[in-house]
Amino acid sequence: MPSTAQSVAVVVLAAGSGTRVGAKVNKVLLPLAGVPVVARSVRTARAVPGVDRVVLVVRDGEQDAVRDAVEPHLGDDGPEVAMVAGGATRQLSEWAALALLRPAIDAGEIDVVAMHDAARPLAGVALYQAVLAAALRRGGAIPVVRLPDLVALDGSRLPETLAGVQTPQAFRAGDLLRAHRAAADDGFEATDTAGILAAYTDLDIAAVDSDEDNLKLTVADDFVVAEALMAR
Repeated sequence: MPSTAQSVAVVVLAAGSGTRVGAKVNKVLLPLAGVPVVARSVRTARAVPGVDRVVLVVRDGEQDAVRDAVEPHLGDDGPEVAMVAGGATRQLSEWAALALLRPAIDAGEIDVVAMHDAARPLAGVALYQAVLAAALRRGGAIPVVRLPDLVALDGSRLPETLAGVQTPQAFRAGDLLRAHRAAADDGFEATDTAGILAAYTDLDIAAVDSDEDNLKLTVADDFVVAEALMAR
């Protein structure tokens, strides 16, 4: 668990469209066991000990819809939620959040920033704590889940050491900001936050064990699986 002396910010990324779900609205606005997906993700982020800033990145034009989905499910405890419009890519959305946090990061008021996909609403407080603690010790941390019994397209077996990367991913705030700024200057695009840090820093990024329960809602059937996991 991160020390209470440390200041942590969590960025919840909800600016995607989720077209593969087949809904007419952004998938993070859809209900999961009666609560909008985005509200579940924000609620968990606010409940993590040591988190004193939460930034919610939304699609421009969806601010009111997201606010209406989230606010009824947030209690009085926990940090306020700042909202910012994202960009056309995940990386641009992260950069929009970091631009909001930049004055506090430059002033040394934020030690660690975690990036989390709103479409992973089952990520729990314990996973956040494990990732944040590892990031504070090592500089960066990502949750991973083992992927056994994989085969290549040609039928050959792949190494047993392969793992799938999830979120939340957490990094020292200053290093994250500098890496993102360098990537923006170079026009470099990565598939996730860790890819940017790997390209522009020498941080020792820790792998934190996670599991398949932290699934990403991508297609309609994932909602059925997620509700079954919650009921279990």
